[in-house]
Amino acid sequence: MLALKVNNLSRFFGGVKAVSGVNMSIEHGEIVGLIGPNGAGKTTLFNLLTGIYSPSEGDVVYNFDKETSIKNMKPYNIAASGVSRTFQNIRLFGEMTVGENVRVGLHKNTKYGVFSSFFRTPAFYREEKIADEKIMELLEVFNLADKKDELAKNLPYGEQRRLEIARALASNPKVLLLDEPAAGMNPNETKELTDLIMWIRDKFNITVILIEHDMSLVMTVCSRIYVLEYGQLIAEGNPEEIKNNPKVIKAYLGGEDEEC
Repeated sequence: MLALKVNNLSRFFGGVKAVSGVNMSIEHGEIVGLIGPNGAGKTTLFNLLTGIYSPSEGDVVYNFDKETSIKNMKPYNIAASGVSRTFQNIRLFGEMTVGENVRVGLHKNTKYGVFSSFFRTPAFYREEKIADEKIMELLEVFNLADKKDELAKNLPYGEQRRLEIARALASNPKVLLLDEPAAGMNPNETKELTDLIMWIRDKFNITVILIEHDMSLVMTVCSRIYVLEYGQLIAEGNPEEIKNNPKVIKAYLGGEDEEC
């Protein structure tokens, strides 16, 4: 079953075509990579998939309970429908604790209203107990349970990355977009992240799309890879096909011929 379809998607900034005529079809449960040189349009494409940018042309259609175009949807409505993401530059709430950051991700699933919150009704305490259990479950998965009451800004870089993914998963998404999740990680942390991404897909039964420059991670976790250059797709295929594609070698992976 298709989780996501991108139809002739473009985004122009004045005369600059940041993304141009992109078509993608992603099945539910896939882990799909999006690679390309710096400035290829990868993060712009993520911003289009999450409603931060509106398309200049084309459309994005998610297929959850039904096919839904996000053309006229606000980012918070897209998130509420089942799409969550992380960012290339970590965007945690530094002055909040680790547990409080994950609680933010739970917000859309909270089932009590202002009245229950203000008057501390039984419904409020019941939902808070459920939230506390979910927070601890996620923190344990990401080996952050012992850091629950620490300020997020005080975590080492790799743990901040893991916390951002935990917060994204707290909203119970159907599609998770990871923007350079291995950036700044050492080889051991990257290996742990590789295993974690595959575990997340299986445990939460979700679709994962990731931008990443670490080719060992991409080639290990992704069943299919899309390659962008100057805002246009130049290749799509499984890791072996991408690794041996002459256009990809020239544009990104690095070739040894004189044209590269």
